[in-house]
Amino acid sequence: MKQNQANRWRSHIHQHAESTGNLLVEIFHYLALFAIGGMTAWAGTLAALDMLAKGSASIDDILLLFIYLELGAMVGIYFKTNHMPVRFLIYVAITALTRMMISDISHHDAPDMGVVYISGAILLLAIAVLVVRYASARFPGVKPASPQQVSAESHEGTER
Repeated sequence: MKQNQANRWRSHIHQHAESTGNLLVEIFHYLALFAIGGMTAWAGTLAALDMLAKGSASIDDILLLFIYLELGAMVGIYFKTNHMPVRFLIYVAITALTRMMISDISHHDAPDMGVVYISGAILLLAIAVLVVRYASARFPGVKPASPQQVSAESHEGTER
């Protein structure tokens, strides 16, 4: 008889601990998302204000704004779907490498093998986007619940 009551108490305590743990994880999750989104918006705003202050925008500056845009979109999709869109990380990497290559070419007179290496890395990342898109279309991890979900052409949120 005492064993049965001890098991009920143990089960009750376990349920409360699990609920409390899940609540704390969700609170941290949302606070972190708001912090990351806020920092991304702040950094993008500062970059845009810096461009306005100097009176011009280089291609480096514009590509930096695209990086901030992709990071903000990643936060928004992750907030809505709880899935990290892997393609967005690859897009950010492609944009960052493009920015680095353009900066390197504009600051040096003669391009060297670094341009070839960066171009190869961009090509590999572009192939990775194709693989991820094919895999997410062919083997979806989450079944679409409704036709109102984010479409495949507008960065679906079903990738992990």
